[in-house]
Amino acid sequence: MRVVQQSEAFAVQSQKAENGQTMKCNIMLQEMGGKYENQYVAAILGNLATNKFTPGDIVAATMRFSTREYNGAHYQDILVTDIKCLTPNSLTPAPSPKGGGE
Repeated sequence: MRVVQQSEAFAVQSQKAENGQTMKCNIMLQEMGGKYENQYVAAILGNLATNKFTPGDIVAATMRFSTREYNGAHYQDILVTDIKCLTPNSLTPAPSPKGGGE
């Protein structure tokens, strides 16, 4: 998927976190292909929310889709459970081997 945009991470209350707060950000991802491929806006929680992605970055993301009904209306949430950047320029370069013959 391709990153379209990402919001800044912010703290939210969480009953599951040790200190009662966790980080959250929203990210818009677009399927690979043409200009008009499907797009998804998903939440990223916890330590993953502090990762910064640049528009245009290629990522591999695992998402969890959930729906619920409340007062006759239906709501859908999309949560990114894992995300890895595949864009070479955004990855940390590997250290060069010693004695590389330069």
